[in-house]
Amino acid sequence: MQPWLSELHGNPSSPHAAGRQARQAVEAAREQVAALIGGQASEILFTASGTEANNTVIYGTTRRCGFRGHLVTTLLEHPSVRQAAQWATQQQPTSQQSEQSARLGVRVTELTPGSNGCVSPETVEAALEADTRLVCSMHANNELGTVQPVAGIAEGCRRHGVPVLCDAVQAIGKIRVDVGELGVDYLTLAGHKFHGPSGVAALWIRRGAELEPLLRGGAQEGGRRASTENVPAIVGLGEAAALARAELDDRAAHLRTLRDQFEAGLGAIPESVVHCTASERLPHTSHVAFSGVSGYELMLRLDAAGIAVSTGSACHAGEPQASAAVVATGVSAREALASLRVSFGMTNTPEDVTALLAALSRAVEPLRASRAALAV
Repeated sequence: MQPWLSELHGNPSSPHAAGRQARQAVEAAREQVAALIGGQASEILFTASGTEANNTVIYGTTRRCGFRGHLVTTLLEHPSVRQAAQWATQQQPTSQQSEQSARLGVRVTELTPGSNGCVSPETVEAALEADTRLVCSMHANNELGTVQPVAGIAEGCRRHGVPVLCDAVQAIGKIRVDVGELGVDYLTLAGHKFHGPSGVAALWIRRGAELEPLLRGGAQEGGRRASTENVPAIVGLGEAAALARAELDDRAAHLRTLRDQFEAGLGAIPESVVHCTASERLPHTSHVAFSGVSGYELMLRLDAAGIAVSTGSACHAGEPQASAAVVATGVSAREALASLRVSFGMTNTPEDVTALLAALSRAVEPLRASRAALAV
C-alpha cells in the first residue's frame, strides 16, 4: 500500500497516465480478490465495509420489489443484515395492487438456529414463501464460530428461484470459500478479517444477478457504486487476498492448534464451558462461558493484562446484554452474559495461549468470590 499512500495519487477514473496506473492497480486487486473465492474479476464490487455490501443487496432487493414481498434471515446474522431487513419492513410499499395487498409491505422471517449453532437447509426451505425475494445466510457466525451449511441452503433456494446473500466476512481467510461450490448469488468479505486494511471490503455478485446501486452519482465500479475508489486500501485488500489464498492451509492449521491448546487448557478452570464444540467451527474462534462470572468484567480484567477478547460482536462491545445469537441456540441469558469470544490471529503464539490461560485463572475465581459475597 505504501506507494499509494505517498507518491502515487492517481484517480482510477482519470484518463491520464497517473489515472491509468491507478486503474491498473485496482483491477489487479480485483483479480486477486476474485481468485481467493473462485470468482471472476468482473463479479467483484469494492465497497468501504461488509456492512455497506450487505446493505447494498438488501436495500436494492427491497427497493426493486417496491418494498413488498418476503425476506428470510436468521438470528445468527450480523446487525448489518438483520437491521437492514427490519428497515425494509418500515418502508411504504409502492405497489399498484389493491390497498390491502400494498399494506403488507416487506415481511421478514428470522430463523432460529439449533443448539448446534446452525440453521439447517430444511429449516430455510420450509420458510420460503411464494413471494420470498431474498434469503440471507452468513457463512460462519462471528460469535460462536459455527460454519453454516450454506451450499445446502443455496441448493434449496435455487429450487424455488430465490437468490441468496452470504455474509462470509468471518470465514474468508480462515477456511476455504468457493462461490461456485456454495451456489450463492451474493457474497460479502472484508479486508480487516484476514490481515488486510480496515475500511475496505468487497461484494461478489454472481454474473446475471440483479444489483441496484446504493450510492449514485458516478460511473465508478461499472456503475454499481458511485464514489472515487480508495486505491491504497483496495491495493492492500488485493495483496491480503493473495497472501490468504497462498497460505490458507498453513494459517488454518496454526490457528486450530492455538484454539485447541486453549480449549484443552480450560479444563484447569472449573465450570468453564465451550459452546458448539460438536459443530464445524472456524479454526480460530472459541466461545466459552465461565459460570458465576460477568463476561464483561472478565473482559476488563483481561484488557488490563494486555489481552484483547470480546463479550460478543465487536459492533456491540460495551453493551452488557445477552447476545441474541447465543441465546437463540438455547443458552440461557445468564450463561450468555458469562461468556467470552476468544479469537486467535496469525501473530499469536502458543506462549500467548499459555499467558491467556494464566490470566483467566487469576481473574475468574476472584470475580466469582466477589459475586458470591454480594449475593450474601
